[in-house]
Formats: sequence, C-alpha cells, structure tokens
Amino acid sequence: MAEALWTADEVAAATGGTLAGPSFAANGVSIDTRTVERGDLFVALAGVRDGHEFVAQALAKGAAGALVSKPVDGPAVMVADTFTALEQLGAAARQRATKARRGAVTGSVGKTSVTQAIMAGLTRAGRAHSSVKSYNNHIGVPLTLARMPRDTERAVFEIGMNHEGEIRPLTAMVRPHCAVITNVGPVHVENFPDGEAGVARAKAEIFEGLEPGGVAVLNADNVWFEALKAQALGAGAQVRTFGRAAGCDARLIDFQADAGHAIVQARFHGKGLDFPILQTGAHWGPNAMAVLLMLEALDVDLDDSLAALGSFEPLAGRGAEKIVQISGGAFTLIDESYNANPVSMASALATLGARKTGTGETGTAKTGGRRIVALTDMLELGEQAPGFHAALAEPIAAAEVDLVFCAGPLMKSLWDALPPTRRGGYAKTAAELAPQVSRAAEPGDLVMVKGSNGSKASVIAQALASLDLVSGKAG
Repeated sequence: MAEALWTADEVAAATGGTLAGPSFAANGVSIDTRTVERGDLFVALAGVRDGHEFVAQALAKGAAGALVSKPVDGPAVMVADTFTALEQLGAAARQRATKARRGAVTGSVGKTSVTQAIMAGLTRAGRAHSSVKSYNNHIGVPLTLARMPRDTERAVFEIGMNHEGEIRPLTAMVRPHCAVITNVGPVHVENFPDGEAGVARAKAEIFEGLEPGGVAVLNADNVWFEALKAQALGAGAQVRTFGRAAGCDARLIDFQADAGHAIVQARFHGKGLDFPILQTGAHWGPNAMAVLLMLEALDVDLDDSLAALGSFEPLAGRGAEKIVQISGGAFTLIDESYNANPVSMASALATLGARKTGTGETGTAKTGGRRIVALTDMLELGEQAPGFHAALAEPIAAAEVDLVFCAGPLMKSLWDALPPTRRGGYAKTAAELAPQVSRAAEPGDLVMVKGSNGSKASVIAQALASLDLVSGKAG
C-alpha cells in the first residue's frame, strides 16, 4: 500500500497545529469541495465564502480530514490561520522531498504551456510533480508544494504575478534549482508605473529564490534580456540562453508549421537538432528551446526531452486545433481563447499568416479558404489599452487575414482601425459575436479565436466547435 501523502501527526507538526477528533491519513490536498477527492486533506481557506462552511460537505465527499481554524465536527487539525498553515505545509513538503530537483517557470506569455511541456519530460525521467492548470499564485504555489509526494525526483512549478513583490515570496517557497523567464512584454502593465520595465523587474524576482549555483534560463531575443541577465548574475545564477541570436545555448534556426504539427530546426550547445512537435504556433520555436534547457538543468536526458516535446499536445485554449465538419466540407478551428496580450496576439497572427488555407474537403486541397480571426478584449493594459488594440491592425495585415470579428469595448479600437474590406463583424460581447462568426465560417477556412480569459473568447470557440456535424457537440 502506498505511503500516505500526509498523516494527521505530520500535518500538525508542519503547521504547529493540534489534532482535533480522530487521527487520519490523507493522499491529496484540496481547497475546493467541487474537486475534492476521497482521501484528500481539505484546507478551509477564507475567501469570498469561508471554507469552514464547506468542511462537512468535503468530509461527506470522502475527505480524510480537514485543516481548520474553527471547531468542526470530524477529523481535523486545528491551526491559528489556515492560509499560513498551507504555506507551512508546502515548505515542509519541499524540505522532506530531499531528492527532488525543482524548476520554476514565469514570463508574460507561455507559462502554463512551458510548465506542462517540462512536466512531460520530467515524467519520462522518473517520479515527477507539477502545478495543475494555472496554479501559479499565492494559493496555487503552496498548494502545489503541499501536494508533492516525498519520493518526488523532479518537479516544476508555474509562478505568476500581477504586481511587483508577488513572485519573491513564491520563489522563496519553491527554492528552484533552475528557473526560466519565457519572455517579458506589456502584460499587467496597468499595475506598474514604469510599464514593461516594472514587469521585467518583477519577473526577475524569481532568481532571488534559486538554490546556490542554480540555473537561470533566459530569452536572448527579448528586449529585456540584458536587464534580466544582470539580475540573474547578481543572484549568483548560471545563465543559459535561448533564442535565434548567435551564441545561444539553445539556438532556434527554423520553425516550419503545417496542419497540426511543426518541424523545429535548432542547435543545442552547438549540436544540430531537427525534431517534430505537435504545435503550430510560432512561439513554440523559442518555447521548445526553453524547455530543452530547463529539462537539461533538471537532469533529464536529451532523448527523453525530445520525445516529450514530440508528443506534447496543445493545451485547451492554447493553440489546440479542431477540424470542424460542416455542410460542404470542413474548416480548421484554432482555439487560442484562454488568454491574450499584445505579445501573444502578434505571435498568433504571424503563425496564422504562415499557415496554408484550403482544408475544406477531407484529403484534398480546396482553393479559396480564408484566414478569419475572432478577437476579444486584451485586459490589464491600463491607459495604453486602446492603442495596443488598434495596433493589431498591422500584424493582421501582415498575416493577410481576410475577415476580422471583434468583441468588446477595447476591440472597438481595432475595429475602427481596420479597412472595411477586412471587417467581418463587431459586437459588444463575445456571446453576441459568436453567431456572426459561426455564420461566416466556410469549408477551407482557418478560423482563430483569441482573447483574454476575462473577455470570454472561449464562448466563441465553443460555438464554432459545436458546429461539428461529426461530434454534434462542442469539442
């Protein structure tokens, strides 16, 4: 029988708490009764609703015990503050997993995809652990740590931020042996008086928590590279570089995308590499380079790293493709609906421009297919937001997009900047725009949906997927 993740005594020792009720052993950690599983330790956090209100429900669903700061019926460990206790539990998990090499990922774009691609490589190399979904904030990071089994050999953690000073305590919890900043761009700039410079400074906090002699993986093509490099070296890190620039440790030479896959040509520490990946976004060229360097720093064999990249599929809402069968043929839906900012928008549009249209009939090339984009507001851009949206007209033109559909008050700035020949439709909300895009899609088209999660771009993607005559439901 597998060893328990946490016994009640271990939880009490880690948190300075006291056992209330019968003893227990937990195999997982949960903060949400909607996803709690049998055998979990339920942590009753204070939030919009007090987690203590849900302890009985969690135990009824099979939770082994609860971590609480108020008396409850059932097995529990009583502490002064449950959030602090969760942090303490995470720290204890890190300290007891003595064999675990830890990596950390941050950046303005691509954190979750890069984290999960690294995890794919770690899994091939041994007992591995990682963040699930985008668990990258002040709750998600200690929760991920608290879930780490004691026999973990390698782990990777996603670390995010909206404001300065948020990454510093999180990297101090993780104490990574290596850390990557995928890139820095105008994301969350409304929270920084000095704009991108502040974002870069905040991202560089990740190096402050590195274990002595740790590795900092940096994007040499990014405008903030020199500033980030100085911060990394100041923290005592060994710097490894990726990008197209000559001299990079992982140098991207070429990226050729086709339907559902791409071929990456690179030089890794001077050695030529050509390998396939199941991604089409141009940003996956540099992403793949970052993943290779991180896996190397985490002692993963290059063959395992390449195999992991070669089988790693796009995450939902982050470039996943679907062939949607409609009357007369099919169109290709490119679902980028999970998030958006000026950097990722430009990359996605460039990728779309490089793609061939005309996949309308199965097995045949159909001429006349169009490039169509449905875009919703990019959020957290501050006073510059209208300008960032209007500026998308340029990469849209460069990508030779045929029709543009826009939803949201900020996307109105792009709509106004578009020539009439490119205007597909505008609506105030994604829900109102979805029927317009659905009516426009024709066999042979490439249809990309992208926007910030908060502006509900996924509603449009789901509407388009639901047109599929084969599945008959949203995919």
